[in-house]
Amino acid sequence: MGARTALSRKVQPLQEEIDADLLTPRQRDILRLVSIGHTNREIAEVLEISVRTVEVHRFNLMRRLNVRNVAQLLRRALQLSLLAKTFGAK
Repeated sequence: MGARTALSRKVQPLQEEIDADLLTPRQRDILRLVSIGHTNREIAEVLEISVRTVEVHRFNLMRRLNVRNVAQLLRRALQLSLLAKTFGAK
């Protein structure tokens, strides 16, 4: 009975003291585009990089924010006010 369900997993504590430089500028670009629903292929076209490069940036972004999927990524980004900063910057 080593399997853990979603209900039995411990929630990772949220780090409230997030450094403004937690994400690289490219990771912020990726986060912004993911948050508005773009696929990896679309992000690659917009940023003029390869799909594989987008995948690596997304992987590193998700690892930095300690999340496992896009829903958790967006939730954590909102909790940390990363999307507000991303959308506010022009």
